[in-house]
Amino acid sequence: MHEFAFVFAGFFVGLVVGLTGVGGGSLMTPLLIFVFGVKPHLAIGTDLLFAAFTKMGGTVSLARARVIDWRIVGQTALGSIPASLVTLYFLQRLGPADPHTQSIMTTTLGLALLLTAASTFYKVCRGKTPPQHIAPELLAQATHARHWALPILFGAVIGTLVTLTSVGAGAIGVIVLMLLYPALPLPRIVAADIAHAVPLTLVAGLGHASIGSVDWPLLLKLLAGSLPGIWLGTQLMRKTPDRVIRSLLSMLLAYAGVKLISI
Repeated sequence: MHEFAFVFAGFFVGLVVGLTGVGGGSLMTPLLIFVFGVKPHLAIGTDLLFAAFTKMGGTVSLARARVIDWRIVGQTALGSIPASLVTLYFLQRLGPADPHTQSIMTTTLGLALLLTAASTFYKVCRGKTPPQHIAPELLAQATHARHWALPILFGAVIGTLVTLTSVGAGAIGVIVLMLLYPALPLPRIVAADIAHAVPLTLVAGLGHASIGSVDWPLLLKLLAGSLPGIWLGTQLMRKTPDRVIRSLLSMLLAYAGVKLISI
């Protein structure tokens, strides 16, 4: 019965990701910690690989549709991948199961969830949205940030956050890209964010696996539920009021964030 509960949890998170596009880490990690009592370092490590595998399929289909701007993905990864490796090094030195390390991870996770809640609510409230389409001749200009170092710098922040908490590659990543590339159409921003999340969560997840922070049987159960959940969520997305779901989701994430900080 407990095994079925993990499959159902994977299905639920996959459904919400399909409906809203909000990263699974912001939901799955607190769900594993609070509902199933999984240790924070195991919940974070397992969720990183969960995110890598679930977003891999999306990246393949987006690449086929030619909507991924690989220049943006590469620049952001230049900051995020090294930052992830440095964070993993310090986690290994400190010991992921150490009580002090666990405290750092849960507090950072709580702050990351509050940031995700704020960015999710921001997308609900903001009046102005990036264009959905752009002329081909203007596309090259739209993929240039205001300064070449900004994507690397923000990438490093996201890389550290994702490795410590498994949260940040979804809603926070989209908001960062919207600020860095204001002229870029929203579908391309989302596509770049998903494509960037795959190598980042894979590197961070495998790094966590190398220090014993991944529960492999649990990962398989979560994936068994999430893949059909994401498919169903994407089918229902057009029939569900986006603002209502995102508003409820931002409140849920804020609650989980406050609870984690107060542990």
